[in-house]
Amino acid sequence: MSDQRFIIEMGMGNDLHGMDYTKAADRAIQDALRHSSIPMFGALGIDHTEMRVQVTIGAQDPDAVDTEALAASLPRGRATVKAVKGGLNVENPNGDTIVVASAAVEAFLPDLSNRFRHVPRT
Repeated sequence: MSDQRFIIEMGMGNDLHGMDYTKAADRAIQDALRHSSIPMFGALGIDHTEMRVQVTIGAQDPDAVDTEALAASLPRGRATVKAVKGGLNVENPNGDTIVVASAAVEAFLPDLSNRFRHVPRT
């Protein structure tokens, strides 16, 4: 059986003055990660390296996002990051552009059903 997604979190981040798409994307990822706590790894004796993490970043200029740097910054699992057209650029009257990025962080595990034994309730 293929990997099973067991968590998905969304986040939003921005860069107010530098038009740095990677900074906005990193903040979106951090926002998503702050919504998560996965105690099952310790509770079930699963090593976090078994987890595959897939991140999708939405940004107005996906080519300006350093996906390799973002993948390397993720704290757990085997991570990949891809950037797609999305997010938002907000033009300020003074000429600054606010970059807004969104992130979807998904975590997958292989089928673990063979590791656990079902004990019926009595």
